[in-house]
Amino acid sequence: MLQQIEGSKAIAHAVAGCHPEVISAYPISPQTHIVEELSRQVKAGELEGCEYVNVESEFAAMSACIGASAAGARAYTATASQGLLFMVEAVYNASGLGLPIVMTVANRAIGGPINIWNDHSDAMSQRDSGWLQLYAKDNQEAADLHVQAFKIAEELSLPVMVCMDGFILTHAVEQVDVPDAEDIATFLPSYEPRVVLDPENPLSMGAMVGPEAFTEVKYLAHHKQMQALELIPQVQKEFQEVFGRDSGGLLHEYRTEDAETIVLCLGSVTGTLRDVIDQRREAGEKIGVVSLVSFRPFPRLAVRRALARAKTVVVLEKAFSVGIGGIVSSNVRTALLDENVDHYELIAGLGGRDITSASLHGYLDELKAGKQKRFTFLDLNRELVEKELERQRGTRRSGSTPENMIKDITEMVLQEAE
Repeated sequence: MLQQIEGSKAIAHAVAGCHPEVISAYPISPQTHIVEELSRQVKAGELEGCEYVNVESEFAAMSACIGASAAGARAYTATASQGLLFMVEAVYNASGLGLPIVMTVANRAIGGPINIWNDHSDAMSQRDSGWLQLYAKDNQEAADLHVQAFKIAEELSLPVMVCMDGFILTHAVEQVDVPDAEDIATFLPSYEPRVVLDPENPLSMGAMVGPEAFTEVKYLAHHKQMQALELIPQVQKEFQEVFGRDSGGLLHEYRTEDAETIVLCLGSVTGTLRDVIDQRREAGEKIGVVSLVSFRPFPRLAVRRALARAKTVVVLEKAFSVGIGGIVSSNVRTALLDENVDHYELIAGLGGRDITSASLHGYLDELKAGKQKRFTFLDLNRELVEKELERQRGTRRSGSTPENMIKDITEMVLQEAE
């Protein structure tokens, strides 16, 4: 049903339509509205056959979902940022035990310093946890991906994170065709767990595995992720047949057929980039966009096919690995091995900084002129950085960098006001 609705509530309605039997979550911005709406539906009797488990922490929330899933229930949770980090031990256990839990990650920066705004550092920190990671470009795709996630998770018996940009998507009110419960019932089969605790057939889960079999366990976990590369596009097609929308899949290509330059990205920045590409196309530039949906498993062959015709590839990402550089970029390089492609890394939007069309045009203008460095922080405030570096060179007791930055910014604003 087409509605003017907040992103978080659209997700809650899509999840409710999948009829989870256990929901357990701990509130943390910016995912709180999702679980608030789900708890309201459970309490009001609108979501029948579901138990909402109140817990004292994110670790407890994931632990409750593990227990519920192991007992044969369809389980769901949501989190963000430090909340995801707090549940990390249980996150690894969920995937290691092969439990098909679906979790929304409302992407938000990881502190310190404290920052509640959007980037991808939280989910990227868990890229090797064994969970599938699907990134939504807009609220329509976010709602659709949740429905697909339950099907993918339960077919593979693997947990799935659906990642959507915090505040940018979760709190945006826009038109979303919220998946109807009847259509979801047609698309999503009743839950038949592959792994389940059964008193009639006792077994142990989470038992110790020694060196004699641990490698094989990890190999099979990798094998399941490789199976997902085939399953995700299949589920996308099945979804389109029922709902009439082409959402999900491994990636989206936009104006790439003859593109000499392609920008690869994840998440909501896709919309801004498409606008920029349209404007540059009107000026005669051969440029396009590829937006990843599946980051884990990483669709190496699909990325290679999408980018191989380009002369220049820019990977725009909202997280990076301190001490080395872009996270997504390093994965893209494996896809482009042996391809004659110029590769650039663009770090943007950290801690919620706006990624504007003007800034992207400026970057692409310099790239076209051959003036760009291989690794760039978009809109980096050089004056602010130099102030702190000078302070550190001048005295050993230079103080805390975040606090120094706040002081310097305040002084700059006051000087501009004068």
